[in-house]
Amino acid sequence: ILGPYDGERIRALKDEVDGNLYVSGSGTLVRAMLADGLVDELHLFVYPVALSAGERLFVDGGGTTKFTLAQSEPYENGVVHLAYRPTR
Repeated sequence: ILGPYDGERIRALKDEVDGNLYVSGSGTLVRAMLADGLVDELHLFVYPVALSAGERLFVDGGGTTKFTLAQSEPYENGVVHLAYRPTR
């Protein structure tokens, strides 16, 4: 609906919307939003599997954002849900 990525348009949309905006499954979009300071909370699901290949969420040279753990929840299958908020 918004078209190509526009950090300022997303910032304005956050001010317009009564509620939360969610992004699911787009590492490229999440990296851009982190770089523009648009992420209020980051939810990660950590699976107990080590892969030797695949796309990385955080790439080298992508800048630094410090986070504070806001919530964690382990599941019976070994997955852990971690919720972080950027440290400001």
